[in-house]
Amino acid sequence: MDTTVTIYSTPVCHFCQSAKEFFKENNVDYTEHDVASDAEKRQEMIDMTGQMGVPVIKIGDDVIIGYDEPKLKELLKL
Repeated sequence: MDTTVTIYSTPVCHFCQSAKEFFKENNVDYTEHDVASDAEKRQEMIDMTGQMGVPVIKIGDDVIIGYDEPKLKELLKL
């Protein structure tokens, strides 16, 4: 099962920070894309979700918009 975790975030996003702290506390490896400075990744995120809100968290093929801890725990089997 693919549990590659990617977070699309911005430096000033409070919920992005919360999500990254959650990953750290649970020893979840993740790749971060700063969509404030990376136009290509910003476009990738918009194409994927149809919107500009962050964080967007991709776990395998599942996409979560916003910081939804119960959903993260479910998908990561924590």
